[in-house]
Amino acid sequence: MLKILPIPAFKDNYIWLINDGRHAVVVDPGDADPVVRQLEQTGLTLAAILITHHCHDHIDGVVELSSKYSAPVYAPANEHYDFPHTPVADGDLVRIGELKLEFAVIEIPGHTLGHVAYFDHPLLFCGDTLFSCGCGRLHEGTAEQMYQSLQRLARLPADTLVYCAHEYTMNNLAFALELDAENIALRKRQQEVIKLRAAGLPSLPTTIGLELATNPFMRCGSKTIKQSLKLEESTVPVEVFRILREIKNTY
Repeated sequence: MLKILPIPAFKDNYIWLINDGRHAVVVDPGDADPVVRQLEQTGLTLAAILITHHCHDHIDGVVELSSKYSAPVYAPANEHYDFPHTPVADGDLVRIGELKLEFAVIEIPGHTLGHVAYFDHPLLFCGDTLFSCGCGRLHEGTAEQMYQSLQRLARLPADTLVYCAHEYTMNNLAFALELDAENIALRKRQQEVIKLRAAGLPSLPTTIGLELATNPFMRCGSKTIKQSLKLEESTVPVEVFRILREIKNTY
């Protein structure tokens, strides 16, 4: 039985630790120290490190962890990394025998050009591409790339559990409600997240189904959202996405 633990890091990062009680996989360790503490406290053996993209808050703990535990590192083939790793590209499978995991690699450029996600139903680790009720900034890619990346994730099963890398949900919900105030699912989600955060719990994971119902960046064809943005009903979804992302950049 797998358990997935969020290890808080920095201001709002989550480093995800997947484990079966004996072995563990860590996703996007931007800081080694909290990961080492968790491994030592639980007695887990680190079997692998998965990297979604090259931003420092996702990789700065890799060298220490990979050397300390001799764990293999998997990272996007279309990005440069100074540490030893196995490059992975779209369609590749990352097999981690100790935990009986087989992750399909999905290329999802936009936040960075080489960004990937790791998917083994129902688990999705998507870094900074899809957030709960939001999406990542366009640091390197274009709006068209990010829109298409989100569309790829939207086609995953509705029960897919989405483990993204930051606790941005409250801010994202406030933004979404300004565009879609009558969305019942969105209001329900806000109340759930308020309770979770008040209890000191993460708002994650979310699900693909929930994001399709509440996330404005995955609902760019919505008539209500177009009206809120004062756009013509004929405006194509990718243009709605571009406008949404620009507005959210300064929200």
